[in-house]
Amino acid sequence: MNILVVRTDKLGDFITALPAMYVLKQYNKQNRLIACVAPLNKALAESCDFIDEVIVDDGGSIWSLVKKIKSAKIDASVTLFSNTRVAVAQFLARVPKRIAPATKIAQIFYNKRVVQRRSEVKMAEFEYNLELTRALFIDISLEYKKPLLSFEDKELIYRVFCANHDIQKDEIIAFHVGFGGSSDANWNLDEYEILIREVVKQGKYQVVLTFGPDEKELYEEMQNRLYDVDVIFYLSLEGLVYFAKLVSNFKLFVSTSTGTYHVASLVGTPTMTFFADTLFASSKRWKSVGDAKLQEHFMIPSDKGKRNKLLNKVIEELLKV
Repeated sequence: MNILVVRTDKLGDFITALPAMYVLKQYNKQNRLIACVAPLNKALAESCDFIDEVIVDDGGSIWSLVKKIKSAKIDASVTLFSNTRVAVAQFLARVPKRIAPATKIAQIFYNKRVVQRRSEVKMAEFEYNLELTRALFIDISLEYKKPLLSFEDKELIYRVFCANHDIQKDEIIAFHVGFGGSSDANWNLDEYEILIREVVKQGKYQVVLTFGPDEKELYEEMQNRLYDVDVIFYLSLEGLVYFAKLVSNFKLFVSTSTGTYHVASLVGTPTMTFFADTLFASSKRWKSVGDAKLQEHFMIPSDKGKRNKLLNKVIEELLKV
């Protein structure tokens, strides 16, 4: 059976789809699992051994997407987050069984619609995605391995990184101060500087600041702020898979709830993550797919006094690592 799983939005959203893809493949390993993803997520999808084929929706002509889907000879599809484009493409490609949440006008193009009401946040995003697989196989197990993604050459990547940056300490704590996607809460740079200096002062770990390829200005800003302390500034230009391999070696990854947090959790790295103090953007909705015991979540309040109190709490927790 050829099964198409569609999740064509951002990095963190795509990672919340991976457990669903994994359990569909495990249900019957003779199934062929095809992932339809955004260009950003192509390489990461191809690195997952439970994904057999990757279709990239590059946003071009809808007919080019229809052709790709037709060529894959799909028997059934599970669209985890729908829009009109991917819904119509599957309809035109004549996918026999098309499953999706019963939301938005796009639902009319599916022949199996599942009411989920994700806005109520009764479970996490990745758990809603897992639940949708039961519309295809009612007896499917929703258990999946953790970490969900691992790499044989990760230690080599780490050794080279340490050699290139003259890192002498045994373990690394990483801070990712930028954010994007659906994240709408974070410490400001002054607050991050306080957190980073406290960890550096402790002297136990090498501190690395990571930045995405589009965060060059932020990279330079933090270099100016922290010129006088032992911090490595890493601008990630080698691609998402290399970044995932590197992060999988770190002692702790500290960030807001953004795509890089989901990458770290995906590969089994302990995380300390900051969320908005609202249900929509909370850890209840956006906790990641890794082991819950390795995830530490903080909700950043809008009240200044409560925010300062939480900052001190975070410092305490960092110094316990």
